[in-house]
Formats: sequence, C-alpha cells, structure tokens
Amino acid sequence: MRNFALAVTVAAALAGSLTGAAHAQSVRISVGSYNLNNLPFPVAEGLGLYKEQGLDVTTENFASGGSKVLQALVAGSTDIAVGFYDHTIQMQSQRKDVVGIVQLARNSGLVLAGGPNSTFDPAKPETIKGAKIGITAPGSSSDFFVRYYLDRHGLSQDSVSLIGVGSGAAAVAALEQGKIDLLVNYDPAATFIEAKGVGKILIDARDDAGAKEVYGGIYPTSVLYATASYIKENPETIQKVVDATVKALEWMRDHSAEEIVAQLPEAFISGDRETYIKAVENARPIFSADGRFSETDVKTPLEVLRSFNDKVAATKIDLSKTYTNSFVDKAPRTASN
Repeated sequence: MRNFALAVTVAAALAGSLTGAAHAQSVRISVGSYNLNNLPFPVAEGLGLYKEQGLDVTTENFASGGSKVLQALVAGSTDIAVGFYDHTIQMQSQRKDVVGIVQLARNSGLVLAGGPNSTFDPAKPETIKGAKIGITAPGSSSDFFVRYYLDRHGLSQDSVSLIGVGSGAAAVAALEQGKIDLLVNYDPAATFIEAKGVGKILIDARDDAGAKEVYGGIYPTSVLYATASYIKENPETIQKVVDATVKALEWMRDHSAEEIVAQLPEAFISGDRETYIKAVENARPIFSADGRFSETDVKTPLEVLRSFNDKVAATKIDLSKTYTNSFVDKAPRTASN
C-alpha cells in the first residue's frame, strides 16, 4: 500500500511538471552583444528565473551590436530585445512605437581607449582627426558616443573613420593588431585593454562623474524593450519577463562578481576568467538596482541624439512613450527593498 501511495505521488508530480511544460509561454528574446551592460539578462537565464516564471525563452545572440536586434524586433522576428534605451527614441522619430520595459544598466559603461600608436589627446579634441575608431556597430550607442563627441567639439562627422569591430575579445584584438587607432567599447573590453597592456583608457564614462563629463548627465543604456503592440497583446508574458529580470538585478546586488560569473554560460565569458571577474566588478556601478527608468536620466540620450540625428531633432519626441515602469512597479521585491 505504501509503495502504491508513493507511485501515485510520483505520477502526480510528473503529470504536474508535464502540464507546466505544456503550458510554458514561449518568448523569443534577442541580445545584440555580450557586453557587460547586458549582464543581468544572462544572469537571469543562468539562475533559471525565466523558467521559474513558466517561460520557455528562445535566445538569439546577434553578437554585432544592438542595431541588428532592433531591426529583428521591428521586423517581428523576435518578441523582446536586449538593447539600448536610445533605440526607443530613434524608433519614435520613425513613427514606430518601441517601449523599454525594464532597465538593466543605468549608465553608459563606455570608454574610449587608445592603442600604442594613438596620437589622440582628449585635452586637444582636434587631435582625433583622421583616427580609425572601432565601435561595436553602426547605429549603436558606441557610434553615438563618437558622433556626440565630434559635435560637442565642433568637428566634422567625416573627420574620423568609424569601423564596426563588435565587442569583447574581438574588439580588443582589433586595437591590439593596429586595425584601429581608438576603440569605443564596454567592459569586459575596457578591463582587458588595461590588463593586457594593449592600450590605455583616455575617456571613461563607466562612473557617474565620467558620464556627466561626456554626456552632461547619466546615460541609461541596456534595457529590455518590445513593440507597443506586443506589450499590449502579451501583458502576462511581459510581466513574467520583468519579474524574473528584476529578481536577477536584486540577486546581482547581493552577490560577488565571482558568484555572478559562476552563473554565466561559457559563451558569455571573454578572455581569462580572472580578468573577466575583475571586469564584472569594475562594471558594478552601471547596473540598475531596481529596474526602474528615471524621468530625468532618459532626457540625456534624447539630447545626445538631437545633436547629430536630423530625424530625431525634427521630431517632437514624447519620452513618456519610450518606456514604462508599470511592470517593474508590480514586480515582487526582496525584503531588503
């Protein structure tokens, strides 16, 4: 009788798990690159938080910058994008409604590094003329960084050559091999450059002071965003994705860089593990504590884009339509919050 009861219990549990799997909500999430601004997303995956919400997530890594992910989202080949907030502003200028649903990185995290033969001196902005500058991809925020720098200093957009080199180890290699003179990129590339002696950081926007110096304010970057129509049609799925992501942000806040790296798939880790752990520690200040968008901070990307993007400059942008805190505000919180 005891064995029969045990068999019934096991069968019931198995049936329950199969029923849960059958009812798992499928969602396609694409990520533009494995730079550290996007780190909370793979952490959430590694911790099994999306699965915990009953989601069956299909992930695609474009590894060539957020602009490709944005194209996929608008084309309908992905449901949610892990990309940069400024893309939502760009899309509104093109009369397309793309909305940020949770913020991952509250600050830029970008650096401009020079190779051993670079003659650029930030104290003399005109010395950037003629430089071959590596960016993650055309239309990316690293692209915007350079264009805004040129505009602020009255320099022509044609005074430099912009070359897409991706992120991480590939970007560092481009600088090391002399294919580019300067590199605008994120961690882990920023930490690798210094650790390997490949070059030196000339402009650092990883902390708040650096961001304010470069942009005039805090520059929110990595977010999860989706089209307004997808959000309207799938509010339950969006809430589950946000709940899992907020939980990942809280978990990252309370755990060491080494513990965070332990949750990542090997494909996400660039270079040697110890240097990568150091890169995660260096990047800590950029991550959002709660996933919320700041009404003040979102104005900074708009001002940056207006300086060189004619379509954005000519459009009356309603920032309230580029993000929502409604899902984040409903997300369960840990006791420490």
